[in-house]
Amino acid sequence: MSTTEIDPDRLKMFSFQLFTKLEGAVTSGMIHLGDQLGLYSALRAADTAMTSAELADATGLSERWVREWAYNQAAAGLIVADADERFSLTPEATAVLASPDHPAYGMGMFHRLPQTMRAVEEMPESFRSGLGHDYDSHGPQGAVGIERSFEPWNRAFLLPLVLPAVEGVVAKLQHGAKLADVGCGAGGAVLLMAKEFPRSTFTGYDISQFALARADQKQLESGVVNATFVDPRRTPLPNDQSLDVVTTFDCIHDMTHPQQMIAAIRAALKPDGTWLLVDIKALDTFAENARKNPMASLMYGISVLSCMSSALSEPDGEGLGTLGLSQGRAQQMATEAGFTRFRRLDIDHAVNAFYEVRP
Repeated sequence: MSTTEIDPDRLKMFSFQLFTKLEGAVTSGMIHLGDQLGLYSALRAADTAMTSAELADATGLSERWVREWAYNQAAAGLIVADADERFSLTPEATAVLASPDHPAYGMGMFHRLPQTMRAVEEMPESFRSGLGHDYDSHGPQGAVGIERSFEPWNRAFLLPLVLPAVEGVVAKLQHGAKLADVGCGAGGAVLLMAKEFPRSTFTGYDISQFALARADQKQLESGVVNATFVDPRRTPLPNDQSLDVVTTFDCIHDMTHPQQMIAAIRAALKPDGTWLLVDIKALDTFAENARKNPMASLMYGISVLSCMSSALSEPDGEGLGTLGLSQGRAQQMATEAGFTRFRRLDIDHAVNAFYEVRP
């Protein structure tokens, strides 16, 4: 036991730091409720600031509960409370909290917050056994949350910004090409591209049964006919160099065997094919991530509860984790799989890095 005397001021500051983490966790729960109960949507729809009674009336909820929720949100600086306790959203808050079509929309991770935090109950056994849990352990709402996280940005930027940045890909897709999206989730990116490029064929691959069910339903609703969604354990990637393009959006770091997947992508691509690799913007060491990424603690925590857990969901899983695929490591793995060209694209994104990889 240390005999070092405790500095009372440092003790207060450490306690304050600790409980700010708890405040963030509790307020995150309130954000989830605000999203699920339509409170942000009601604030957005109102022409003026609302009293808690007006907000409760607009949402069909109990005023006293709404008032306490609004106090939490205003105290946290997420909504505005005026001197008369009328509540409103700033334009920026409206974009992030209540605008599903805005690329800054942030409710996806909060949608799946209960499922993510429920994983805490399973973690002690994972820490003992070393075995994690795949994404379907988060249930169907986990898949919806991931969909809501990524699709607003994709809808805004995938077609006008990302694909044109990859050399020759748009021309191929316009003429007629074969594209596979590995780790397609609920299929949003596949359906966007398939609708835009009707001469091409698109196949989405995912092992999440909940995500594939969402993708199939969304395809039916969209009327898109040049896309299919499959489980690679039953319908694997072709290994005959027949694909023109492969895309992977935010999924390689989640995989139990990422090196094998990269090798499979190489075997699937034509000699002049292209792999668009999109993954978390990570640096080579913990020290660099902790110093340069203000969200590092969040990402390492999400890794334990979700990303690394998925990557260790098989006994021999590699376990890269959320910040495990830096540019250097990604390039090394691509080279080992037989790729010879690796280029980082000049695309600005708060979380992701974009790479063009070629045989």
